[in-house]
Amino acid sequence: MKAYEFHFVEVWKALPYLTEGAALTIGISFLAMLLGLVVGLALALISQGSLRVGRWAASVYVEIFRNTPLLIQIFFIYFGLPLVLVKLPAFASGLLALTLYSAAYNAEVFRAGLEAVPRGQREAARSTGLTAWQEARHVIVPQAVRISFPALGNNLVSLVKNSSLVSAIGMVELMFVANDISFNNFRSFEVYGAAVVYYMIIVLVLSRGLALVEHRLQKALA
Repeated sequence: MKAYEFHFVEVWKALPYLTEGAALTIGISFLAMLLGLVVGLALALISQGSLRVGRWAASVYVEIFRNTPLLIQIFFIYFGLPLVLVKLPAFASGLLALTLYSAAYNAEVFRAGLEAVPRGQREAARSTGLTAWQEARHVIVPQAVRISFPALGNNLVSLVKNSSLVSAIGMVELMFVANDISFNNFRSFEVYGAAVVYYMIIVLVLSRGLALVEHRLQKALA
């Protein structure tokens, strides 16, 4: 059996395109996580609120998006919504799907963080005359965010990896570029190997950055 000949030149030729795809992967992941944090925190606050309908709605949202595959959600938004509402471009569809998906997981993380804040903190805030909004903004939410940070970091790392699924609707991110190049030059080992390295670099840098931020938060609380 003939040994496989690794053609590094194919990796070199693919690098500029893979780099552009990686930049889009980072961009859409960053935007989706920011939006997912906002939506997730809002859902967590609603789930802890006094309005029964709000708690029910937040629970239904979380159950739907956590218990269905992300790829189905992407297809539903990109192919399904145009039939009843409006057609979104591939980038907007991918961003919306990733945002809604990550928000469901972030909501559960924030909910656990809110429940972990000592009850005495709430009582102390109320005793000073703070309104419910001021209590949440200045006392409860900051502590809940610090408690939730490690799990939120894990969600962000998972989101970067899950972003590869948006290639299925034609979004030219890292996985789409790798597929396109591989289908044209038939050097799958080299091309996908390079894509693996890109994903590893992104995730490792991100994980290291999150670890540094977490360390600083721990020192600030000490």
